[in-house]
Amino acid sequence: MVRITDQKKDFPQWYLDIIEQADLAEYAAVKGCIVFKPYGYAIWEAIQQDLDRRIKALGVKNAYFPLLIPESVIAKEAKHIEGFAPECAVVTHGGGKELAEKLYIRPTSETIIYATFAKWIQSHRDLPLKINQWANIVRWEMRTRPFLRTLEFLWQEGHTAHATKEEADTMAESALAMYTDFDRETLALPVLTGRKPEHEKFAGALYTLSTEALAKDGKAIQAGTSHNLGQGFSEAYDVSFLDETGKSQRPWMTSWGVSTRLIGTIIVVHGDEKGLRLPPRVAPIQVVIIPIYKTEEERKRVLDACRELQKSLPAVRTELDDRDSKSPGFKFNEWEVKGVPLRVEIGPKDMEKKQAMLARRDTGEKQAIPMDAVAKEVPALLENIQQTLLKQAQEYMTAHTHTAQAFEELQKFIDEEGGFVWAPWDGTLESAEKVKEQTKATIRLLGDTPKKGQKDIMSGREATVMALYAKAY
Repeated sequence: MVRITDQKKDFPQWYLDIIEQADLAEYAAVKGCIVFKPYGYAIWEAIQQDLDRRIKALGVKNAYFPLLIPESVIAKEAKHIEGFAPECAVVTHGGGKELAEKLYIRPTSETIIYATFAKWIQSHRDLPLKINQWANIVRWEMRTRPFLRTLEFLWQEGHTAHATKEEADTMAESALAMYTDFDRETLALPVLTGRKPEHEKFAGALYTLSTEALAKDGKAIQAGTSHNLGQGFSEAYDVSFLDETGKSQRPWMTSWGVSTRLIGTIIVVHGDEKGLRLPPRVAPIQVVIIPIYKTEEERKRVLDACRELQKSLPAVRTELDDRDSKSPGFKFNEWEVKGVPLRVEIGPKDMEKKQAMLARRDTGEKQAIPMDAVAKEVPALLENIQQTLLKQAQEYMTAHTHTAQAFEELQKFIDEEGGFVWAPWDGTLESAEKVKEQTKATIRLLGDTPKKGQKDIMSGREATVMALYAKAY
């Protein structure tokens, strides 16, 4: 029998139990890395397929750039390399010899891509240039957790070049909107969106936009980011174009991406005491069919009925669990851990009544459906499950989003409930750091202008913006 730690008692261990018991991944020989097992990778494939379609709808084309970046290339943008230096892995030897120039394993690809853009962009007619790549990334993290933070992870990174700041702003906002829609429609994840504070922005960026989800332990999780990089990278990598008057100009760059961290986000937002609860749109198996029988004669009749039912659902990702070595109870438990959205049970009594029993993973509800109506009912049920998961996550986020006017109030919310807390901020790193020191909460997003007279909860100075605080992964 599968044993999973109570998430209310030990959420980190619950998370690790889910990954192991649902057969999503296992630790690799390299500390801090994981092996994506087929079931876990299938979730990523579903994410890729849906998101790739959305990316292309923005006029972006896929390409691929080298994993290794020469030191001379990566060092051209000083703020960028300074921000990533502690996380960089560096190749110093190759072919049995010390390399004449160090090679950095990409922590992100702005540098190598923009060095290439310098060759691709000559005229205003070459703009906008919109490129995306699906790739792996290496960042030397000190503390790792499968999917949420690993040395190597998978992601997509979009990179675009534009003639004006306004066009780059529009692209950065369009990417953020794409992620927001994708999160809600495909992953059933409600997210808050907005701009990061200056001290939390991407290294070398003009500004950073982010989507923030909320886990069931009350911690925020950054689900995706979009950056307007300004003209700094264009300057560093000598990217220029001739405008319509023949004058040389620097393009404005954007970059944006999401990673396999989304799999971890699905787990911590939707998972429960029984295991995963996968949104149907990314579930590798949307419906599992469980035959129930005792005798060989029953076995044949029930399996025939199960196979006919499976054939009636060609557009649904189904699995017929016909293993004789496992009991129905074991199978129920196993597929619940794996988060399959819908379970169909068929036994001799069901066949007599010409029905099938359907069990929902999201609510645990069971209902009998006439056998000849199952093919019609299943797609509608899957859509209902998708929307129910979103509704449940939204209700949790709403219940755990607060506003504080004093530090003591914010501290109480963070310590006792967790979740998001809006509070007035004076815009200084000093005040943000003091809050972090005492609560471990950081500013996730910036919001609206505070009402006149509102004071920073730490410094007591005039507030300039409402800030969203939370503990985070």
